[in-house]
Amino acid sequence: MRRYLADAATLARKDVLLELRGRDTLPAMVLFVLGGLVVFHFAVPEDQSGAVGNGLLWVVILFTALLALVRAFVAEREQRLMDGLLLAPCDRSAIWLGKAVAVLVFLLAAEAVALPAFAMFFSGIGWSTVAAVLLADIGIVTVGTLLAAMAAVTRARELLLPLLFLPLAIPIVVGGVGASVDSDPARYLAFLALYDVVFAIISWASFEYVVSE
Repeated sequence: MRRYLADAATLARKDVLLELRGRDTLPAMVLFVLGGLVVFHFAVPEDQSGAVGNGLLWVVILFTALLALVRAFVAEREQRLMDGLLLAPCDRSAIWLGKAVAVLVFLLAAEAVALPAFAMFFSGIGWSTVAAVLLADIGIVTVGTLLAAMAAVTRARELLLPLLFLPLAIPIVVGGVGASVDSDPARYLAFLALYDVVFAIISWASFEYVVSE
């Protein structure tokens, strides 16, 4: 178990260091999320910003995550390193875990800018929204990393990944919006937690089969 976690941590650290050196993904995510919130701030009437803003926040988060997921396997694809990863003496699901952790780091960094901006542009932000965002992030990166690995080997990967990911992300949006606007967010947070557990197990168990095919 210790070796497994060490392998996953090494892969995650590699992706984070590559991003810090290249600055290819994170600046685009931050600019996108800020641009989206600014546009929505001026497009939504002030008297409706509280009701509509929470839904718009989740739309922005979802599409910001897609930017990171589309580029999750860029280095392996462009430099033909995927075969080397698969031949490495580590469990293949550790590749999935390492990639998921790296994408989660990028997403949290973008949200560290997005959530204060949302609180400033709209009607503040509650603890339930923050908790829902954290739970949703786990679901996004677990299922998104698996689908990104599937799409990476296709020619239309930039088109295929959203087509695969967005339908599976609908429950995340439902749970997130519900936790943000409902007076009793506990059931929505529990729903998001259940989603995370189910899809994390499915993604972890099926990743080896996906990359082998």
